[in-house]
Amino acid sequence: MSSPTRLTLTEHSPTYWRVTFDNPPVNLVDGTMTRELDEVFTRAEEAAVKVILFDSADPEFYIAHYDLSAKDELEHVLAHPEEVHPYTALLTRLTKLPLATISSIRGIARGAGSEFLLATDMRFASREKAVIGQFEIGMSAIAGGGPATRLPGLVGRGRTFEMLFGGLDLDGVRAEQYGYVNRSLPDAELDGFVDELASRIASFDLQTIKDIKHFVNIATLRPDAEFKDQMDAFWASVSRPAQQHVARHLFEAGLQQRSEVERDLPHWVTRFQYRPGSDEG
Repeated sequence: MSSPTRLTLTEHSPTYWRVTFDNPPVNLVDGTMTRELDEVFTRAEEAAVKVILFDSADPEFYIAHYDLSAKDELEHVLAHPEEVHPYTALLTRLTKLPLATISSIRGIARGAGSEFLLATDMRFASREKAVIGQFEIGMSAIAGGGPATRLPGLVGRGRTFEMLFGGLDLDGVRAEQYGYVNRSLPDAELDGFVDELASRIASFDLQTIKDIKHFVNIATLRPDAEFKDQMDAFWASVSRPAQQHVARHLFEAGLQQRSEVERDLPHWVTRFQYRPGSDEG
């Protein structure tokens, strides 16, 4: 594996690894990050790692969302509808890794960031500093990384609709109340708690960890095809005038930069809604 450029890998022990997202300015998911994570997963399986902890080097942005600036990616996706998108494949693989995965959430995790969290086994949030949401409806798009499939089992049908229809953020306390995260902790206690839990899991027998993961997955996972369908629907929406209208205005206002747009995205998307028949199409 070559040296990663979007994340840092720390091997605390042979069986306990930490992946720290580090892709300035706001920790966007892109094709490079997806490939680097896939390489980490391969290495972890080969090394018989028992637990991976995911956190962020940026206390303000865990993972802001997917990089929406890659026009060549949209062209490729639309030209090859038979392919499973690499990020969909990555999230499916993450859910099924034969080891334990933990997200330690400090900062903003929206869109693809929220979808990454949902694909991990356990989620723990800073009570004061975690911000989690699916804002895509405000951009006239469906969330592509599978929250419509993963969320109902965690938060229920009604709260899933609240999150996906409303496009609003959850703070750490509300995320715990809804069941999105295992628990929220005071920010000063988060790092110590997740490190202690990860270290404890790493001390146990690997085959037992694999067996637990296997049987829980049988009871809880939906068919993989559902995730491809959602990602296909996302990319189809990106090609429509309504999404392009909102995206254009958001980029002009500071999207994908350290800006108030990224800090309060659910508010900003409502300012630029597309109205068919207006002078601006």
